[in-house]
Amino acid sequence: MKPGGVGLYQALYRKWRPKTFSDVIGQPHITETLRKQVAEGRTSHAYLFTGTRGTGKTTCAKILAKAVNCESPVDGDPCCQCPACLGIENGSFLDVLELDAASNNGVDQVRALRDEAVYAPANVKKRVYIVDEVHMLSTPAFNALLKILEEPPEHLMFILATTELHKVPATILSRCQRFSFKRITPQDIAKRLEYVAKQEKIDLTADGAELLSRLADGALRDGLSLLDQCAAVGGTVDSRAVLEALGLAGNLQTAQLMERILGRDAKAALLLLNQLYAGGKDVGAVLGELSTLVRDLLLRRTAPEGGAALLSGGYDNATLDRLGKDVPATRLIYLATTLQRASADLYYSANRRTDAELCLLRLCDESLSGDLTALEARIRRLEDRSARQADPPASASASATQVSPVRQTAPVAKPAQPEATAQEAPPWEEPPLPEEPPLPQEPGVRVFDIPEERAPAPAESAPAPAPAKSAETEVAPAAPAANGGDGAWWRTLAEKCKGRLPVMYRAFLDMCVGQIEGDLLTVWAPDEITYGRLDNDRVRTALQEEAEQSAGKPVRLTLRVGEAPKATPQENLKNLLKFGSQFDNIEIK
Repeated sequence: MKPGGVGLYQALYRKWRPKTFSDVIGQPHITETLRKQVAEGRTSHAYLFTGTRGTGKTTCAKILAKAVNCESPVDGDPCCQCPACLGIENGSFLDVLELDAASNNGVDQVRALRDEAVYAPANVKKRVYIVDEVHMLSTPAFNALLKILEEPPEHLMFILATTELHKVPATILSRCQRFSFKRITPQDIAKRLEYVAKQEKIDLTADGAELLSRLADGALRDGLSLLDQCAAVGGTVDSRAVLEALGLAGNLQTAQLMERILGRDAKAALLLLNQLYAGGKDVGAVLGELSTLVRDLLLRRTAPEGGAALLSGGYDNATLDRLGKDVPATRLIYLATTLQRASADLYYSANRRTDAELCLLRLCDESLSGDLTALEARIRRLEDRSARQADPPASASASATQVSPVRQTAPVAKPAQPEATAQEAPPWEEPPLPEEPPLPQEPGVRVFDIPEERAPAPAESAPAPAPAKSAETEVAPAAPAANGGDGAWWRTLAEKCKGRLPVMYRAFLDMCVGQIEGDLLTVWAPDEITYGRLDNDRVRTALQEEAEQSAGKPVRLTLRVGEAPKATPQENLKNLLKFGSQFDNIEIK
């Protein structure tokens, strides 16, 4: 009941429906055009209004019907005081008829409409038919409407409205003037809600109006309905009261679940999901709310300044800031993709709860996904762990102090061998050799050349041919480049390329084998997946440049799928002899 106790209560969106074009919110590109057409008498016989719900399609249709029949229009707006305007407003004039195509979608109803449309109006200048949700008409009904829509009588006007433009036939579209209604911005909705609340004596705060405007999703009618629902509770309508009145307080539990997921606490996440499930929450709704929250976090991370209008409005800024802190955008994208895929698969699931629990496990631990995302997640964790260990400067300097003496004292114990191995590639790797030294461990300090060890060499008492042997050792790494049989040369080349490539390529590069013959470097990938990951300009450029630098001449590069050809025993023996000839204390028989 109203405060005066007279009449029934009328919903806010009906009570505050615009009466003139100037009252319409957020559609100036449409209202100005329609006003000029009415003022100049250049109205069309058929209009098509398209757009999402609650944006003013039916409202503008009724205003246009009043404007073309108004006895004294004001700059294209209806006066709302003449008998024609009052009769159309209260629905007493049958010359302006509003139809719902969802319930009158048959060809018989359209034929009856077409037969009575030829008669002149009884009370007004033009007979106006407003057909809402016109896309619901059947194909025969559209065909029956074509002729009268193309050549209507002078006194007839059609105004069609739809939310799904793609379902309207092209033959109908070509006969109408089309106006596209856009979503109303949250700022315009908030201003209108504050104005209505002031007129209705509703205590609406600024944060409450902002939250309601985002929840309205571009529809002013939805915003007024939500304000009506919140005002019924009584008291001040702020953001907390909006969440409680609309039943969105459960979003706090969704935020708690997201906090468990971001903390990789799978046990706590499963327990909280079980609590929500026991409370009657559908697991599909839980995944949908998580997806909405991840979208808000991603938008806030990507567009922190202008992205506020894109947020769903179900979560306050403090919650979003707390959850999105120190979370990389790559993980948010992974969470969003996994949630979207799991939500789509729930429709075909035999056990929705089990699938939701599996989804939570994959969200907590990317390594369970079983694809390249798992590999990238593991590599990223190793890099983060090594970065954290290397960050403190004190520990770095201490480790440098411990390593430095070892490097300087090594030549004292073996004066000749460090001189030969200072620039030599890692030890022999071919299958005929029974024992293979282990590769350098990652992460750690990879030392390919140790210039410190060569400084003390001249001071040592060495035979006269020692400098000549050192010269041979310095040019020795180029020898494997002349043939394709030295796997150590490829490992050295691959390690140099890793420093120039992102993490996602390094693991795939370790799976490959490279051989160089003449000026042709051939890289063998074990499978098509590895080939596809390495077949790009970035990897090719790094491999070619490092190979040219190592070989000292221009090198061509080719990628192939398969196993590298094995070296013959004669080639293995030849390479072994060449390797042993670099040392004085090794004799090969």
